[in-house]
Amino acid sequence: MDRIQLSFKWILISFLLLVACAANADEANLTWGQLTEGQRQVLNPLASEWDTLRPWQRERMLDIARDYPKMGQKKQELVKKRLTNWSRMTPYERENARKKHQQFKALPEDKKRELRQKWHEYQSLPESERAKLRSDSPETYGDSGLD
Repeated sequence: MDRIQLSFKWILISFLLLVACAANADEANLTWGQLTEGQRQVLNPLASEWDTLRPWQRERMLDIARDYPKMGQKKQELVKKRLTNWSRMTPYERENARKKHQQFKALPEDKKRELRQKWHEYQSLPESERAKLRSDSPETYGDSGLD
């Protein structure tokens, strides 16, 4: 009897996983017009390019839209800012941003803390000093949008 129950549980789990994967695949294929009003409101900066995004990109954006209502106001503002910045980037800039993000994720925690501290120090400088640093060393002080 235990074998039958165990087999049934495995079949049920497999079926549920299959349904979940199919639901995600369907969701990733939604056109802009098929999104809910709430999803369109959050993802509005991507409206003009939504239908050209790859399924995995759409999935990621839909995850953001799903979590958006649960975020605090500051986090929501940050998400909007980042989506707007992302929508204005060229494909080349996006690829570089992805690479930099992967490099950052691979760093040890102490190095990440150090870089975050330096970024916050840079952000606290007056705009005139930041502009001077960017013009003197664009490879170091390029405005990467790390908040």
